[in-house]
Amino acid sequence: MPTVGLSGRTIIDVRGEEAEHFLQNILTTDLDELRTGDARASALLTPQGKIMFDFLISRDGNLGFAIECRSEISTDLVRRLMLYRMRARAEIIQRDESLVLVSWHSESSGSQTDSTEAATGLTDTRFPDTLRVMRRYAGTDNEATASETEWLDLRISNGVAESGTDYVLGEAFPHDVLLDQNGGVSFKKGCFIGQEVVSRMQHRGTARRRIVIALGSTDLPEPGTEIRAGSRTTGTLGSVSGTSGLALVRIDRAAEAMNSNMPILAGEVPIKLTIPDGSDFSFPGLRAGVETD
Repeated sequence: MPTVGLSGRTIIDVRGEEAEHFLQNILTTDLDELRTGDARASALLTPQGKIMFDFLISRDGNLGFAIECRSEISTDLVRRLMLYRMRARAEIIQRDESLVLVSWHSESSGSQTDSTEAATGLTDTRFPDTLRVMRRYAGTDNEATASETEWLDLRISNGVAESGTDYVLGEAFPHDVLLDQNGGVSFKKGCFIGQEVVSRMQHRGTARRRIVIALGSTDLPEPGTEIRAGSRTTGTLGSVSGTSGLALVRIDRAAEAMNSNMPILAGEVPIKLTIPDGSDFSFPGLRAGVETD
């Protein structure tokens, strides 16, 4: 079972008798559906519905939650949570930066030992259940058996986007980065910050920018490279590993290019765009028989 140690991650504890009520009113995730043992994608939005902070959230005891985020945004996230807490009886505590260990089943794994190891920690629900992607917040470097490149490959192949490389905080809606696909945003729980805008996008079906998988004919250029179809900008390249990567694109423009057999380029590299498995959206207006992989 591959295990990778992710540095640059920070855990924020939110504890107290009103911690759940406080977080439920501001975060995109429905905490009523957050099971013990799961780490679920979540976000704190601007009033305009853009992602201000992205993170994973899990239960930590009866009255507590653990928020895992990039270390470089952790201090600002704590400040923002403090601002919204007001008089709620909840503590917000930032842990020292720690190593996050992530394990998953590879194609060759599946032994009883692997199954026992995978049963510990938190299930990263952004990935298919069959992969058993698990996160642990207490570990050491010598437990790692895989590289961060292998983790990157896993994220790319499953369309799991993260801020910093795949999109810019303050510029993306939850739909853009597939939070509507992986349980990171709820359309049933009621109000949260930015909820009105996000719900309108959901019910009107107006989401047009989406994270998709980009497959290059040769190695892809660096993250941030513009993706074009003819004279039109179609999107931006995110995380890259060799010939594959994630891309945030206008799926309507991508479909138009595919229908007209127009090359889609990341920089100078021809690419094909595919929608991550399990997604419930498609390239709008794509003609039957047009290849996307």
